[in-house]
Amino acid sequence: MVYLFLANGFEEIEALCPLDLLRRAGVNVMTVGVGEKVVRGSHGIEVIADITTFEAEKLLEKNPADMVILPGGMPGTLNLKADEIVNKFIKYVVENDKFLAAICAAPSILGELGLLRGKEAICFPGFEDKLDGAVISGKSVVRDGKIITAKGMGVALEFGLALVSALVDDATAEQLRASVQAQN
Repeated sequence: MVYLFLANGFEEIEALCPLDLLRRAGVNVMTVGVGEKVVRGSHGIEVIADITTFEAEKLLEKNPADMVILPGGMPGTLNLKADEIVNKFIKYVVENDKFLAAICAAPSILGELGLLRGKEAICFPGFEDKLDGAVISGKSVVRDGKIITAKGMGVALEFGLALVSALVDDATAEQLRASVQAQN
């Protein structure tokens, strides 16, 4: 199961584009609203999450996380960082060698937890100082082991395709790229 966390102030494109691509690829993704089901993005778009963080916490043992996805946006990133259950899921995927993906400002959460030390990573420009010990990449989307980071909204499609590659395979990601008319 993939858990995509949505906190008030999330960047809509960074969440919904990867969500769409993963579901097109047949990946089971559960959107998780931090504290409530209706979550308002940073640009005022309201999204109804599949479940709340409280419901997700109860599901973790029955439906273990294969990946946790953290979209950026402000104050969404700060709201994700402050949530105890989001942090429990981050800890779970790290301890169980599962995937952890973050885009835009959200890689700062991973950096501040010390999860990027010695790893290649990228984030929204200006947040590099929060990527404690990371090797800052010049790429817009980076996979280093089980951690996938991306620069920001402008690369949400590439980020989503990288998630599909990680969870399904490269061929499926390339088929999706062609089907959505993305340039290579």
